[in-house]
Formats: sequence, C-alpha cells, structure tokens
Amino acid sequence: MEKILIIDDEKATLSMLSLFLGASGYEVLTVESGIKGIEIFRAMRPSIVLTDIKMPGMDGIEVLQKIKSEDQNAEVIMMTGHGDMDLTIQSLKHDATDYITKPINDSEIKLVIE
Repeated sequence: MEKILIIDDEKATLSMLSLFLGASGYEVLTVESGIKGIEIFRAMRPSIVLTDIKMPGMDGIEVLQKIKSEDQNAEVIMMTGHGDMDLTIQSLKHDATDYITKPINDSEIKLVIE
C-alpha cells in the first residue's frame, strides 16, 4: 500500500484529505507541523508528501527543501490557500512535483496524486 504524508497546520484539511485518500486505498500519515513532517518522512519514507506552504514554524518551502536534500526523487505536492503565485513559483523552482490550491476538492486531489 502506497504511503502518503500530509503536513498541514489545519486539522480540518488533515481530516478531509485523510478520509478521502484512505478510502482511495492509500496509507495516510498526518502531522500538523513541518518539523514533525520531516521526522515522519525520515522514519516512514512515504512515496508522496502533501504539504501546506504557509505554516507557523517551518513552512512548506523549507519542508520541500529538506525533503529534496535527502531524497531528490521524493514526490512533494504543495498546497496553498493563499493563491500566492510567488510562493507557487518558488515551490516549483525547488522541484515540487505539483501544487494544488485550497479548498481542495476530491477530483482535483485524485488527479494530482495520480
């Protein structure tokens, strides 16, 4: 079973994505901070990481950079609720696989994950 790690400081987002992706056959790991996300990534090596860009403490760009420095082939998808194109472009420059805007709908997340 493919593992997906979701990093987001919003519990509602974690819950919604966890339910949908779990029902779609993925093993879902969730954490509420970038620092904890890096720890889980190192321990569990999920095949896909979904991370929010704007989070307190370690933001999603930092998470992306740390993950890519450890595993250049890691699939990291950035999530943003802010529609900030500068952050999106910065994410793609750091080799993010893709990005998705919030609110996230089921068909959109399925398409990006596949």
